Amino acid sequence: MSYAAQAALRRQRLTWVFVITLGVFVVQVIGGIAANSLALVADAGHVLADVGGVGLALAAMWIAARPPSDKRTFGYYRAEILAAVINAVVLMGIALFVLYEAWQRLVNPPELAGGLMLGFALVGLVGNGVSLYLLRGADKQGLNMRAAYLEVLTDLLGSVLVVIAAATIAATGVTAVDAVASALIGLLILPRTWSLLSEAVGVLLEATPKGMKLAEVRDHLMRAEGVVDIHDLHVWTITSGMLVASAHVVVHNDAKPASVLAELNECLATDFDVEHSTLQLETEDRRRYEEAHHA
Repeated sequence: MSYAAQAALRRQRLTWVFVITLGVFVVQVIGGIAANSLALVADAGHVLADVGGVGLALAAMWIAARPPSDKRTFGYYRAEILAAVINAVVLMGIALFVLYEAWQRLVNPPELAGGLMLGFALVGLVGNGVSLYLLRGADKQGLNMRAAYLEVLTDLLGSVLVVIAAATIAATGVTAVDAVASALIGLLILPRTWSLLSEAVGVLLEATPKGMKLAEVRDHLMRAEGVVDIHDLHVWTITSGMLVASAHVVVHNDAKPASVLAELNECLATDFDVEHSTLQLETEDRRRYEEAHHA
């Protein structure tokens, strides 16, 4: 399946997730207010962030689909990475707010309607379960989709905690469980969000792709026939799944440039999934000039 077809399928799946998530948010807000449950309201706040996050992811995917121009030669692919960063920052803010409110409720436990809370929590659980099913495998389809997947996953985990808390409150009347569930929801959000943010920032800083070793790339390229040396080697990510490489390649004076380039490009594409590469071929005579220039 082509990159464009895959992007269209991801947009379709995200659109359905957006609609379902918006419905879950409305239900949980109503339920949280009616049952006076922080856990439901906290989960609704998290879901609201996800509504915005999924909407942002959708907008970024539409923007990223716009063609390149003379001003933006790589197009708008980075819009997806920016969306992932914004989503991560918002999720962190939500998590910290929920933790603070949970502490306040532990100090002063409120009155709660456990049965009503349980009913609304079950609706949220079903909605989040459907959304996660729609996004199955999305955590391996790029940072933007991974952000949406993590948001829905934490929504589902949050709904599970709220259901457990509501059932406990309905059975025992211990309302402190509501605050504990809220705190756990906040703690669930933080580590995954930090991982997402770190990876997205790494893309923006044009870091070497995660799991790739430049020494290994260089070693593979050096095996090409006619190659003497490689320097100024860079590999970075434009957007999730789109790797770019550039390098200066020193070749023998009698090497065939077309053959060398074909072999190097094949190596990068096949062994390292780098489809776009810019390689400058240099003869051994030019090597001294390059070394002096970069000294």
